[in-house]
Amino acid sequence: MGSNLHTRPFLKWAGNKFRIMQHIQTMLPEGERLVEPFAGSGAVFLNTHYDRYLLADNNADLISLYQILAEQGEHFIAQCARLFRDATNQEDYYYRRRVEFNKTKNATRKAVLFVYLNRHGYNGLCRYNSRGGFNVPFGRYKRPYFPAKEMYFFHQKAQQADFLHVDFASVFNDLNNGDVVYCDPPYVPLSKSANFTTYSAGGFNIPQQEQLAQLAETTRQSGIPVLISNHNTQFTRKAYKEADNIKRFKVMRSISCNGQQRKPAGELLALFESRVA
Repeated sequence: MGSNLHTRPFLKWAGNKFRIMQHIQTMLPEGERLVEPFAGSGAVFLNTHYDRYLLADNNADLISLYQILAEQGEHFIAQCARLFRDATNQEDYYYRRRVEFNKTKNATRKAVLFVYLNRHGYNGLCRYNSRGGFNVPFGRYKRPYFPAKEMYFFHQKAQQADFLHVDFASVFNDLNNGDVVYCDPPYVPLSKSANFTTYSAGGFNIPQQEQLAQLAETTRQSGIPVLISNHNTQFTRKAYKEADNIKRFKVMRSISCNGQQRKPAGELLALFESRVA
């Protein structure tokens, strides 16, 4: 799949796979189309070389942004650039734009605001309240970076891609021969004291982690390989016990709000290789 990274994703994103691309690239099988049921920041999409791509996610705002950037390119990027000035990097301005984001029905305007909120909000989080309202606080950055180059690269590569707002399980129902599936689900907690509250808005919990592992087993029986990334825990090792190849490694990750408290977290990649009955 190639080992040279082209670009970073234009979005800041929790669990961004840019740092571990060298591990992912060595394990992804060859194929015609890469299918990602959890699109996230698109790091794997951006740094692999398949003929075609399908990026799906249950976050409608994210998929809409990708579709609009793919269609509009430079025009859309120019609209986003207008919100990256000293006057827009103010707390009161940020909260007005957050209210606008939650109210607007204009898809393009909402996508522009998504980029603004992502780069000006706290820690690049993407979080919604129980009513579906984006609720990430102001980030207080000195000068947020505007990712024009990264957005343009995404636009160019997106001409090879389709983007779908669907649940992960639905993606597995519409796979074709020649597909390769890469899954980057919300990660299993590292400790028993942690829970899935963070992911509840996205509808991902323990039974769905188990469902994903079962889908990977079923899918590889039909000749389509599946690669899954997750934390290296007792739960994931058991869930992926039928995988043909599991690679374990450490990744420096911020475990708490304190950026200085970085610890190496155990990560794994589980490959369910193609099997034709």
